[in-house]
Amino acid sequence: MNRVLRVLLIILCFEMGALLLYLPWTNFWEQNYFLSHFPSLLPVLLHPSVRGFVSGIGVLDIFLAFGLIRPRPETPRVPSR
Repeated sequence: MNRVLRVLLIILCFEMGALLLYLPWTNFWEQNYFLSHFPSLLPVLLHPSVRGFVSGIGVLDIFLAFGLIRPRPETPRVPSR
């Protein structure tokens, strides 16, 4: 993979993970477009389990970013016959 694309992917994964980790516990989560136009979603999206699930996805995304930082071992090329 190209180095520049790899760095951009790592930054994107880390930023998305940080947002998903932090955002469900802010006031922005409670006052958004979907809750104002679809009040039936209010009990679902404000439930602590859903917030924890979204934060857990953010933690996994951060782990993915750290996993992408590690260098990958080169695979030996088998000569074609």
